Amino acid sequence: MGRQPLILVSPSIEKRGVEFHDLSSSLSIRYEAAIIAAGGIPVVAPATTDRAILAESLRRTDGVLLTGGDDINPQFYAHLYRPKLTPKILKTVEQTPDDGARDLRELLLIEEIFRQRKPVLGVCRGHQMLHVAFGGRLIVDIKRQCPGALNHQQSDKPLQVVHEATLTPGSLLSKICKTRVLGVNSTHHQGIAEPMNPFVATARSRDGIVEAMELQRGIDLPFFLSVQFHPERLVQRHARYRAIFRTFVAACAKNIKIKNER
Repeated sequence: MGRQPLILVSPSIEKRGVEFHDLSSSLSIRYEAAIIAAGGIPVVAPATTDRAILAESLRRTDGVLLTGGDDINPQFYAHLYRPKLTPKILKTVEQTPDDGARDLRELLLIEEIFRQRKPVLGVCRGHQMLHVAFGGRLIVDIKRQCPGALNHQQSDKPLQVVHEATLTPGSLLSKICKTRVLGVNSTHHQGIAEPMNPFVATARSRDGIVEAMELQRGIDLPFFLSVQFHPERLVQRHARYRAIFRTFVAACAKNIKIKNER
């Protein structure tokens, strides 16, 4: 029996932690519990922007989970808007309290993920960060920019399915969940309207917001899936979401075997 795969998990950053109220790494235990239940071992990514350390952290682990959290700094995509975004919209952004270090860290990690060809699962902010890393822009505030859109910011119901997403037939997510329509929770105010290359939307809510992205054909990673919702908060009650983590961790385990055979 081979070793359990190690999953590098990118944490949030809190302005005041419990110990001495220092700037602190923060990670919901639901991510860790979902990985452990699927057969993996979570390892928290170091809070650094040192490229060499991040690259070595990735080399020593077998896959990456990019988690949710604060908004991504608009400096990475706001210039793509014509006309420019209004101050009223930009004021809705709640950036990380570390002067953008988390943004830079995850951009470096994504670069290494594709360079080292590691499996990756993106959740909420992680889903958006993958898009921004490849030159994509975000809807800064769905309520203000998308009149008539669903209420995607139902943060008072994080453990509940609140709306549906239609999945692309034959997509990885549809195969994992064995369905064409997937109920999702929804705790975000930003989103993706149209994926950039090399991504393709494989799930959308009825208002057009991208609920899942996968890689276009011909671009190969051992596993790639990013979702706007939070499957780790639904795993205890719904088998479909457990299957997302099981498939991801299984791909990480398979990656170990391939690496050992080389």
